[in-house]
Amino acid sequence: MNYQQALTYLYERLPMFQRVGAVAFKKDLGNTRRLLEALGDPQNSFKSVHIAGTNGKGSSAHALASILQSAGYKTGLYTSPHLKEFTERIRINGTEVSPEFVGQFVTEHQGLIEAINPSFFEVTVAMAFQYFASEAVDIAIIETGLGGRLDSTNVIDPLVSLITMIGYDHADLLGNTLPAIAGEKAGIIKPGRPVVIGADQPDLLPVFEAKAREVGAPLKIMRKMRVVTGEQGVFHQDFEVLETNKPPMTLRTDITANYFLKNIPGIWGVISELKGQGFDIDVEAIRSGFANIKTQTGLKGRWQMIRQKPLVVADVSHNEPGMAQLLDQVSLVPRKRLHLIIGMVRDKDISGVLNLLPKEATYYFTQSSVPRSLPASDLRMQAEAMGLPGKSFDNVNEALKEAEKNAHSDDFILICGSTFVVAEIDHL
Repeated sequence: MNYQQALTYLYERLPMFQRVGAVAFKKDLGNTRRLLEALGDPQNSFKSVHIAGTNGKGSSAHALASILQSAGYKTGLYTSPHLKEFTERIRINGTEVSPEFVGQFVTEHQGLIEAINPSFFEVTVAMAFQYFASEAVDIAIIETGLGGRLDSTNVIDPLVSLITMIGYDHADLLGNTLPAIAGEKAGIIKPGRPVVIGADQPDLLPVFEAKAREVGAPLKIMRKMRVVTGEQGVFHQDFEVLETNKPPMTLRTDITANYFLKNIPGIWGVISELKGQGFDIDVEAIRSGFANIKTQTGLKGRWQMIRQKPLVVADVSHNEPGMAQLLDQVSLVPRKRLHLIIGMVRDKDISGVLNLLPKEATYYFTQSSVPRSLPASDLRMQAEAMGLPGKSFDNVNEALKEAEKNAHSDDFILICGSTFVVAEIDHL
């Protein structure tokens, strides 16, 4: 199989959570373990960092990869879902896995795939681990897909784990209370391996403390670290890191989303742990790593500016806590009028998100092409019932074209609500 044939095979044969939802979620690690055992357990041949959380885990993963690259380490990065191309999920030093490797992997292991009948995500995890092992990475940053305890990535023995902010998402699979969701994320905590808790959520600390005690894992809580916002430009923002008994440090990042700064303590804690384990990560590597996250790792969809006049920004925030942080930043943007293009998937808390949206915006309801997508007309009706009238569009590019036609040069167009909607923007 070539690359396109391999992707068609994977998409058509294997259940994919991003497309079909909960039916694709396998509630044990058996398939992943069987796949990896047949491949010679490649996950045991490279060092790793494991990251779980509701929001912030993707950008934290990219930031850590960028810093380690800047420090001279050959760094693997596994994230999901992809925006434009499947190969975005698996990178080494920012370079995506080759289409040839994908085609070769699926061709060589087709019999194994059909014997085990894994999910799309389980095969992708096995492919990533095989690639990192074959390319002899110094370290790989591994982002969980869904949850933690039963996530396919949870077969690694990382040098350190990171848990980012916990919020309500995938309640049908992970639990309908924050402690229950935190308990699933805490499943990545490994015996004897340090875990960093990056978000300041004191009510959830007992969950993490209990799990860490149970498995004998050192717990590093970053609550005392402060991050202060500095100058913000179109393509960067400055911030100051304040630690007890240490001089302040001013840094710059090319991620201009304000909410990214909430991830800094967790990222900082992981770097500190890695340095304590012998990694040579100096101040210049940290500076360069933060300043070049997008360029070094290919991160997209986080407060990504598409156009300046009118200002057009795309952001993959899609659940209630993520949207709340996004809208906080929106409120700070000087503009005449806000045009909000939004599409969502069926299994999110639609009403919770709609409750957050500003009444004074002009709305363009849309949908993506994935089966999980909520039809734009359904979203429009739900929004209108909550006092948010607007028009519906079959795809995001039609909605964007209409918004740009209606907008003045000093208006602001925001595209959000679903990773899959953002992914289908033509010129992202």
